[in-house]
Parts: sequence; C-alpha cells; structure tokens
Amino acid sequence: MFLSPTNKYAIKRGRSVRQENSVLPGSPDPDYSLFPASLSHDRMIGPTKSPGKAGGLVGRQTLSCRQTSQGGGAMPELFVGIDVAKDTSSAQGIDSNGNGRFSLTFPMDSEGFMQLWKAIAAHSKDLSDVTAAVESTACYHINLYSFLTARGIAAVVINPLLISNFTKLSLRKTKTDKKDAMSIAQFLLAHEASISQLAVSQDLQDFRDIARERESAGNMLTVHKVEIKRLLQSTFPELERIGNLSTRVIQDFIAEFPSARLVKMAKPKAIQKILQRKWVETKLTYTAEDLIRAAKQSVATISPAKELLLQGKVRTLQHLQERYEGLTKILTEYCKASMLEDFEIMTSIDGINKRTATTFLAEVGCIGNYASLKKLIAFAGIDPMVYQSGKFEGSSRISRRGNRHLRRVIWLMTTCVIQHNTTFKASYMKKRGEGQPFKKAVFATAHKLIRVIFAMLSQKTMFMEACR
Repeated sequence: MFLSPTNKYAIKRGRSVRQENSVLPGSPDPDYSLFPASLSHDRMIGPTKSPGKAGGLVGRQTLSCRQTSQGGGAMPELFVGIDVAKDTSSAQGIDSNGNGRFSLTFPMDSEGFMQLWKAIAAHSKDLSDVTAAVESTACYHINLYSFLTARGIAAVVINPLLISNFTKLSLRKTKTDKKDAMSIAQFLLAHEASISQLAVSQDLQDFRDIARERESAGNMLTVHKVEIKRLLQSTFPELERIGNLSTRVIQDFIAEFPSARLVKMAKPKAIQKILQRKWVETKLTYTAEDLIRAAKQSVATISPAKELLLQGKVRTLQHLQERYEGLTKILTEYCKASMLEDFEIMTSIDGINKRTATTFLAEVGCIGNYASLKKLIAFAGIDPMVYQSGKFEGSSRISRRGNRHLRRVIWLMTTCVIQHNTTFKASYMKKRGEGQPFKKAVFATAHKLIRVIFAMLSQKTMFMEACR
C-alpha cells in the first residue's frame, strides 16, 4: 500500500542486515539483569570489533525483535499477578480456572525475590506453563521483571490504566495490595489470548534512559536561554541585537562582562582577547569597539545582583550544552553499532536528523514488536479520540495516552519534514487548504510520516522522493 510506485514518493531498496535474535533462556548470574552489563561499568560504548572484552552498551547481548505472545501455544497453567511497591510487593497465583494457587507478600530485595521464585516453582511443573504480570510502577518493577525474565518465566509489564479499567467492572470498592495482585492475575487470565509484551532488553532500556536524559538536558537548555535573555534585558539589552546569544563567543563575553556597566569599565584589549579565542571559527560581524560603543549608549539598569546571576546561568548553560552534545554522541554511536540499518533508514528522510532519529529508535525499539501500524500509533498516543453520543459529536483529538517522549519526537520530526521534504510539505499544505488548524494538520501529517517509517523499517527500505 505504502510502497506503490504510483504514490507521490518511492521507496528504494536498502541493505538487509538483520541482527540475530539472542535470547537467554535463564541465567545463574546472581545479578537480576536480563542482560548483565560488562565489567567495565565506566564505559557506555565499547569497540565494535571485540565488544565483549570492553563491554558497555555494544558489548552486551541484545534482545532483538522478540515478542512474547501466549495466544499461539498451549494454555499456561499458572498466572501470577504482582502488585509492585517500593519496599513490599504482593503476588497472587491462580490456575487456568481462576482458582487461587498461592498468595505471597515479599520484600523487594534478593531474599524476597527468591521467596517469589520458590512459590512459583512449587506450584508449577514447568516454567513454560507460567505467565507473570507486573504492573508498571515508576522504576520499582524493573528489577523484578528482569529477575523473572532472566529465569525463563514469561513476564509482561501491564499499563496501570488497563488494570484500573478492569477493576471498575466489579461493583466492590475494596482496595488492598492483595486485591490488586489478584486483579492483575485475573486480567492476565482474561486477556491471555491477546496480551503481548514488547521485548525491552537492558541495552534498549539504557538507550532509552540516555535519550530521555538528553531530552531533559534540552529542556533545561531552553529554560536557561530564556532566563539569560530576560536578565540581559536589564543589564545589557543592546547585546542581543549585536551577536547571537547561542554562540560560544558571546556566552564567554557575557560570563566576563555581564553588563554594560562592566563593558564600559573594561579595556578594549580585554574584550578583543575574548573575541579572538581559538573556538571562534567564523569571522565575527562585530568588533570590540562595537560592543563598547553599544555599552556607552545602553539604557541598562545597574544591578550587581543580576550581573552575578547572569554569570552563573551562562556557566550552567555551557555545561548543559556540553552534556547535551556528549549524550548525543553516545546515542549516535550506539545506533551505528547496533541499529545501523534502522538509523540509516530513518535519516534517509529529509528533515530527520541524527538527534530525532536516535530518540525515535530509543523509544520504539524494534519495529517487529508492533503487530500493526495502529499499535505503534496507539503506543505514541497520537491515535484519534472521538466522543459521540446520540446526535452530539464532539471534536476529534489525539488520545495522549501513549508514550509522551515518543509523541514529542514525532512532533519534532513532523515539523522538520514539513519544512525540508516536499512529499510531507504537500500533504501538510493539502490539510491546511481543507481548513484544518495548524496542530491538526501537523498530526495528520505525522500519521502519514509514521506510516512511511513503519513500512520502511518493516521492509528495510530507504526513502527516496519521487522523480518529477
């Protein structure tokens, strides 16, 4: 459907380099990690030639495109629901008829994990007959999920919203940890034929954590830039019209001379020395004399407190910029080492750069985990939500129930491809011509972009604009 040569765009066949699935059936390793990290914990990226020796993200075994679905095989005999908390969790085991098999409250430590393991082993003949479900609870479920999966138990992480809606089917309002664990087990039994778990290895989870840390650093960068501009409006408002505040040379200048008052007091040689530092690669459009002249004519307010605050914020901004670029480098190296083909496919679309491509791949993981395009769109939370009752029909909007980090990067990618890609720009302009508002037109274009990306990643093809 999406690869027809009659469409506005054509897809060019790319390389087909698929990673082999590497699944650990069980691990005697005492660490409760599905894929234990290397001994070199200080290195996030190891060499590609001998990754096992240096470790890091590249040096681990990866779980690629594995989907656990209980619908195709034999019916499990034991369903375990686990209500996770920070210190103490509850587990309930039921059989295929819904009858209780065991109930357990255990601490969230190694001893408690072994108590749960022994309870499961005592009530099952074979681990292949067991399915466990943990409710996603901040970060507290991760170690337990990793512990169960590393020992060969088919485990899934369930969205709390699904459990909440499931428990509303009951007329009883009682809520305890044991009741919640039983609800999770009953939900698992009721949806056994259709429930599936997106395989997230420790590598992918680390990849995702770094991507989200970079997103957080980017948000802080934006906040500090706004604060710096606000303070400059009081101490040296004319500076913003002279030079770009995002450049290193202007930032260093502000750190040394945060106000017009200090610029007027400075010697021209001191200002010229900053403008001639080694990282100034391009020719500046202003000189030290221009800055001094602007300072003498400035309408700035004298405020030593604001000068002090401005110096601190500039230094923090530079630290955040270095951190952001460092995280970007790590993410790019990881993509090129373990997801090179997907990375090249993503960046073959004009308007998608390495920053947005790495973030998208970190949040999505392996495209094979998604049975259909609709599941990927729902995971991102950009699926349409319509409220209609009788003759009333509300306006449609996106559900926003999915991954907010993925939804954010999809928005960024879409706005960029609209500017740089004629295919998606034409789609956006068509929606605008039909009278759709800006955001609605962008999300309509985002749906098209995700359809194209899903087809490209699934069939390992490159994007190419149609020949005119």
